[in-house]
Amino acid sequence: MKTDKFLKSIVVWGTISVALVSAIATAEQPYFYARNTYSSGQHTEVAYEGWRENEDGTISLTFGYFNHNWEEELDIPIGKNNFFSLGQADLGQPTHFLPRRNRFTFDVIVPGDFGDKELVWEVTSPNGLTRKAYGTLREDYKIDNVTIMSETGSLGAGSSDPEIRANIPPSVALVGDRIRTVSVGQPLRFQTRVSDDGVPKPFDPMARIRRLGGPAAALATPEVVRQRMMMMPPPKPTVAKNNGLYLSWNVYRAPESVTGVQDVVHFYPPQVKPWEDTRPSANSPWSWLWIPPVLPEDGMIEVTVTFDEPGTYVLWGRADDGGLYSDEFLTVNVGL
Repeated sequence: MKTDKFLKSIVVWGTISVALVSAIATAEQPYFYARNTYSSGQHTEVAYEGWRENEDGTISLTFGYFNHNWEEELDIPIGKNNFFSLGQADLGQPTHFLPRRNRFTFDVIVPGDFGDKELVWEVTSPNGLTRKAYGTLREDYKIDNVTIMSETGSLGAGSSDPEIRANIPPSVALVGDRIRTVSVGQPLRFQTRVSDDGVPKPFDPMARIRRLGGPAAALATPEVVRQRMMMMPPPKPTVAKNNGLYLSWNVYRAPESVTGVQDVVHFYPPQVKPWEDTRPSANSPWSWLWIPPVLPEDGMIEVTVTFDEPGTYVLWGRADDGGLYSDEFLTVNVGL
């Protein structure tokens, strides 16, 4: 038994050393990019990701955000603390902000003759800090699929090939009505059909470990690797994503009367995090050991959600193949 544990320890240290050599060499030095991180109490930045032309001649301005909290999910209702400055205040932005960096969260469609106008998204967080994102048609903000795949970490720095450039977003379709009604505590089961072209190829981090670690790496398991990595500093601060198709449902908007939404809405099974949680144990594509879930052959995925408080909720479903994504929305009216 002791020999097996020793071998596993050696395997883990040997196989991850290639990726973590710089971190090991400086393990006793402070990691400046991780020094000022917080579980709660911080604000959210808002981000303008860029623009692209649509086939019908309109233009999509794409926005995202960075909630500085690792745990607290902020709720900022539409109004004086969450609005757009040009035209309607409500242009489909979220009111529920998941933790950390959330890229390419939503689009605002504007006419093809938008010209040199500027669309400003202004958000004031509960701690009083105000941030703005400025949507313009400046040429250096123009994006395409390769830009999106690069920015989310799906591609290596400056790398692509004909196959990946031909990638198309996954197909996602909510089955049934887009508006449902349930009571507090009553489970709501709904299905979503997801399909994809298989590009990019799903990533298996354990295969990489076994490839780099030699014959002894056959003893490595995800659990052992996670335990070791949890005791080490992050290998790097930059974004790197494991490719693979998944569907994730989350709260997009919640009633203004509800506080602590993350403790009020419950999804089963637990959903993949669509945000950049890089911790080794995280159920997130940006976690070093995340492996894409096994999806049903017919692409039909069932999710159950329950609500502890009444009101109208908007749920957001994102199908993501690692590089590109497609979204669906479900409105749920919850009564007593």
